[in-house]
Amino acid sequence: MKVKEAKAITGSMTRTSKMPGLSYSLPAWECKTGAKLAKVAGSVCAGCYAMKGNYTRYPAIKAAQYVRLKAITGPRWVEAMVAQIKNQKFFRWHDAGDIQSMDHLNKIFEVCKLTPNTKHWIPTREAQFLKNVNPEEVPENLIIRMSSHMIDQGPVSFWPWTSTVKSKKGAWYKGKNICPAPQQGGKCGSCRSCWDRNTPNVEYGKH
Repeated sequence: MKVKEAKAITGSMTRTSKMPGLSYSLPAWECKTGAKLAKVAGSVCAGCYAMKGNYTRYPAIKAAQYVRLKAITGPRWVEAMVAQIKNQKFFRWHDAGDIQSMDHLNKIFEVCKLTPNTKHWIPTREAQFLKNVNPEEVPENLIIRMSSHMIDQGPVSFWPWTSTVKSKKGAWYKGKNICPAPQQGGKCGSCRSCWDRNTPNVEYGKH
């Protein structure tokens, strides 16, 4: 399948200035858990960046996200995603949005298995789906990081790869496995900890 045909099936990929590769953006308003957390003060989703700024300033961006959301149920979605991702070294699922269902997650697993030279990362709040997954069955080139729901909350215990958000800076930056982006112009730079299975938890600063 050619890339042009693939894009017509999946909707276009997104490229954020921070990341070393492409991403796939879905509407944050449709997050099963995140949309509820966005209304909870002190949660990691309160003031969600994907519910403001350019995501709302330009109607075309929001419209494109809903095109992608509809596309994930299509019969050729896996094939079309593979056609666009297979030459990427690193791929982030959902720079906005989240896993929608077990069927969606299983399709992502298929994409990962068919793109063995690409390292995939999914940040998620959707514990309801991960609790149905054996971590040993996750494709080796995929890491799913379960995010704690509240700021300053410790990592969840049921999943081997996690992420947390802290509210204070200063000494916070001297720890281990801390996202360095705030000190690097908001970019990943050479850091690939989010994609690294040998990094159990990545800690981010509050936006």
